[in-house]
Amino acid sequence: MAIYGTALLSICLICGLLIGKLLGLILGIDANVGGVGIAMLMLILVSTRLEDRGLLPKPTQNGVLFWSSIYIPIVVAMSASQNVVAAMSGGTLAIITGTVVVLVCFALVPLISRIGRGNSETIGDES
Repeated sequence: MAIYGTALLSICLICGLLIGKLLGLILGIDANVGGVGIAMLMLILVSTRLEDRGLLPKPTQNGVLFWSSIYIPIVVAMSASQNVVAAMSGGTLAIITGTVVVLVCFALVPLISRIGRGNSETIGDES
């Protein structure tokens, strides 16, 4: 059943890469634009939806969990290997866009950290 988690990851990756390639074509760029990130978001959304509907057995959940825990460091490593010098020479728009995205991400950290927390009175309550 863990192989289904791998299959789900593969489907999300293929769809994400296709969407990223289409975005690149629409924008006139001969590159994949965010395909791996789109695939990661798809994996999270699809697996959560399947889990909520009871269509994702525990072994498959474990397969998805395993691959997603490996997948995130891969995405980070791929992002870190991007050519920052080329982005800097791309002009002020690239610098402004990158700065705005980083600031928005920092601003969303407190909001995201609250997701999944229960009522503060029930946390740690062992009665």
